[in-house]
Amino acid sequence: MTDHEEFLIACDKHLSGQFLRWQEYITHERRLAEKTVEAYQRDVCQFFQHLTGYLGHPPGVKDVASLKPIDLRGFLARRRSSGVEARTLARSLSGIRSFIRFLERQGLADCAGLNATSAPKLPRKLPKPISASSAVKITRPDMQLADEQWIAARDAACMALMYGSGLRIAETLALRLEQFSDKDAGILRIQGKGSKIRIVPLLPSVRLCVEEYLKICPFLINQEDPIFRGAKGGILHPAIIQKQMRKLRGALGLSPNATPHSLRHSFATHLLAGGGDLRSIQELLGHASLSTTQMYTGVDTAKLLEIYDSAHPRS
Repeated sequence: MTDHEEFLIACDKHLSGQFLRWQEYITHERRLAEKTVEAYQRDVCQFFQHLTGYLGHPPGVKDVASLKPIDLRGFLARRRSSGVEARTLARSLSGIRSFIRFLERQGLADCAGLNATSAPKLPRKLPKPISASSAVKITRPDMQLADEQWIAARDAACMALMYGSGLRIAETLALRLEQFSDKDAGILRIQGKGSKIRIVPLLPSVRLCVEEYLKICPFLINQEDPIFRGAKGGILHPAIIQKQMRKLRGALGLSPNATPHSLRHSFATHLLAGGGDLRSIQELLGHASLSTTQMYTGVDTAKLLEIYDSAHPRS
């Protein structure tokens, strides 16, 4: 039995009914990503399990309506003391806020306590791209460490799409044959997080990598099927591409930061360094907020300062 199923059994029927309606709301109306929905459900259940111990009984809607900042801070402090990181705590608070605001819209709760509770400050981590020359090497079939030619072509095509189009690994492995049917199209329509659609470039060199793979792939691929296949013809899992990247790290002498996702970081960083504007890069990456894309300006600035320190006579 999952945490939220236990929660539904323990709470009164009114609150459990609201929980189910909220679940439908964030899934179908807000269209949050599946993993985000699961995390929010888990966060809300953990909070109400905390309230059960605090109140001495399973919480109801009235208990939620009378929440104070100290109740939320107590929950966050307890989670922090158990070793939970600031990023997870911030996500937990976001999930709780989503549920209580859902109740507030129906006149069942007040968000004043939420608004008075600030999220934990997150450590700012700059993405760590790899060099352009290394990224290009990674996308070459002859650089892949695979026993079969078609697998080497497959891995190269995956890497080329992540670097050339800025795709996430899950987006890459979900690509269908029908998306490449228009030979003249220089774009791909990608369904990203939250089922949001965005347009990304499909460079001729990247298309060529995909076509070379499709020519020698030993399995029949229908128009609506994902194009990338495992060694036995099944679905290609992210772990296989991650394992391949680990091999390439050793073979090419790359840093431990070289991962499939670092190719997406490299796509954005190299675009910015080449004169791309933040708004365009935001659209290409599918970021909901420009502030998320702005982290790449920090990468570019860090590189400039590194050059300054090594080259300026007064540094």
